[in-house]
Amino acid sequence: MRMLCLAVALVGALAAPVCAAAQEFQMQEVPALPPLAAGALAPRTIVFTDHRKDELVDPATGLIHFADWARSRPQQKQLLSLFPSFDEPMVSGTEGAAKPRKRRLHIYVAEARFPLAKPAASIDLSKMITLAMLEQLDPSIKHRLIAAADVIPNKDPKSPNRNPKRQWCEGGGSLICIQSKYQLEGRLPTGIMLVNKIRETHKKIADFMEFQSELRLLPQSELDQAALAKATGVDAPVAGAIEQNIFYVNQVMQFGKFLAVLQPDPADAKKSIATAFIALAVDSELFEKKKELESVPILRNLIPAQVLAGNSSFNTGNSISAGLPKYSRNRVKAVAALLEK
Repeated sequence: MRMLCLAVALVGALAAPVCAAAQEFQMQEVPALPPLAAGALAPRTIVFTDHRKDELVDPATGLIHFADWARSRPQQKQLLSLFPSFDEPMVSGTEGAAKPRKRRLHIYVAEARFPLAKPAASIDLSKMITLAMLEQLDPSIKHRLIAAADVIPNKDPKSPNRNPKRQWCEGGGSLICIQSKYQLEGRLPTGIMLVNKIRETHKKIADFMEFQSELRLLPQSELDQAALAKATGVDAPVAGAIEQNIFYVNQVMQFGKFLAVLQPDPADAKKSIATAFIALAVDSELFEKKKELESVPILRNLIPAQVLAGNSSFNTGNSISAGLPKYSRNRVKAVAALLEK
């Protein structure tokens, strides 16, 4: 009997890691999020799309022109921009030209839906609004708390990212204001160093990304039930939502937004459905650097479009250096794991 007990214990110990690994959320790639009525969500499965096969999306980058996005998906543009009235910023003409022009942007958009095996009423989203929770989403990015007075768009009346309705990091409720830094990984810093040497007369490219954002629980007064339910495709009242607005980035990006919406499962009150959205606006001028880098054999794989799409030999790791598709998938999986706890 003692030997049998030892054998059972040993089998259990060996099986535990396997079972734990099997419990991880799995990705199911789809062209678009189907209406929830099209079929029940499989347990611990994330239905995910970043629209890479959409007609308007550039297949080389997985991004869409901001103007095309605003025209073809105006409701999504209002929901996922920094604020509903956001538009491509105006900049002064080059070489002293008097006529201003728009700074063109490309947008990366991802959507995901996943079930949670507990009722929406039992999930306290305010617990997600902490620095500790943010650090769990991606340990590669380092964060520190800052005040609203430290926010760059708040201090610049001409900033296109300045919120016209309120100061960033103000407004009460569950909210934190964050300064973040990500050191690019793998071969990217070496590649950037070589690019900076070649382009001696140009502005230097940093081998890190630094950004400011706010993470907050949306107040009930800001929950547009009809608009959010239409965006998620789930016919149920919105129990709560959290968002991270990235309103300053030192290079590459104009802004970023992450939004997670929680709703009860219409078919089972003991369960809930979470829908996540990611929007990242990238400076279109990045894609004009292709010819400049193609002429240097060692840097041919450092073309920005390839790096952002995760198709370069310079891509590495699981964070931003991996490219937008892999980064966004890992971010959604991390959020799902935290909400499931």
